[in-house]
Amino acid sequence: MTASQMRIAETIDAFYGDAGANDGVSRSYKQAVEDLDAETIKALDGPFRQTVLEPITRFCAYFPDINECIKKRNHKLLDYDATRAKVKKLVEKPDKDATKLPRAERESDLAKTAYEALNEQLFSELPQLIDLRVPYLDPSFEALVKIQLRFCAEAYSRMAQVQQFLDADTREQYAQGHLDSRVEQVLGEIRELSIAGTV
Repeated sequence: MTASQMRIAETIDAFYGDAGANDGVSRSYKQAVEDLDAETIKALDGPFRQTVLEPITRFCAYFPDINECIKKRNHKLLDYDATRAKVKKLVEKPDKDATKLPRAERESDLAKTAYEALNEQLFSELPQLIDLRVPYLDPSFEALVKIQLRFCAEAYSRMAQVQQFLDADTREQYAQGHLDSRVEQVLGEIRELSIAGTV
C-alpha cells in the first residue's frame, strides 16, 4: 500500500512541479508518505512477519503432507481394488495351483487393512485439522487488525500534518462536504478548453 502511495506522491509532486513548491502541499505529502514508508513500515514489518506471515506459512506447510497422505490412500485403494479383482478372477476361474487363491486372498486382506487404516486416519484427523484452523488463525487475524489499525492511525496522523498546507478554503469545503462540487466546477472549466476534448 505504501508503495502505491509513493508512486502517487511522486506523480503528484511531478505534476505540481514548481507550483507545488509555492504552497508546499505536494512536497509535504510526498515527505509524509516517504516517512510513513520508511518509519512505520519498518516498525510494523517485524511484528507482521512474526504474528501473521510466519504462523500462516507454518499452517500451510501441513497441506503438502496431507495431500501426500491422500495420494497414498488413493494408491492403497488402487492396490486393494487390484487384489480384489485378482481374487474374483481366481474364484470365477480357479487356477491349477490351489495355493494361488489363498495367497491372493491374503494379499487382498493386507491391501484392505492398509487402505482402511490410512482412510480411517484421514477421516478422523482431517476434521480435527479443519476445526483447529480457526483457533490457530484467530491470533494472527487479531494481530493483522491491530497492525492495520496502527498503520492507519499513523497514516492519518501524517496526513493531518499535510492538511495544514492546504488553503483554508479547501479545508473548509472538505469539512462541509462541498469539495466534490468544487472539483466538478474545475472539471467543467477544463472541458471548456478546446484542447481538452471530452473529459
